Amino acid sequence: MGDVEPISLRQIAKRDADQMAGGLAHGGGSGPPRSANAVTAFTRSELSAILAVYGRLMAEGECRDYAMDFGRETAVFSIFRRASEVPLYRVEKCPKLARKQGAYAVVMSTGLILKRGHELPRVLDVLTTKLRLVAR
Repeated sequence: MGDVEPISLRQIAKRDADQMAGGLAHGGGSGPPRSANAVTAFTRSELSAILAVYGRLMAEGECRDYAMDFGRETAVFSIFRRASEVPLYRVEKCPKLARKQGAYAVVMSTGLILKRGHELPRVLDVLTTKLRLVAR
């Protein structure tokens, strides 16, 4: 073969494992060390409240699909009108903002934050608009 040494599969697997860990195992990054699989997620009661609102929106015919995304810093529940479009609404949980503006937010597809707060049921009230009789 010449002067080129072949790369063994063990070297590739070790390199990929180190990249997936992101240097967390070696103390890389700032702040306290976190495990490689630490994610932010919704609790069962939070998910139950979100799915109740989603069920009402689906019964009204406003939406048809949803998606959930769990990352290190945020958990997102996206509500879609159709699966091929951008989400109509996003319910976001960001525990980092819990002491500031509130951990929960409802965001429209345009990026407009409809409501942000510390309590999820109060934040979700923005999605359950109630019709009122207006006297002329």
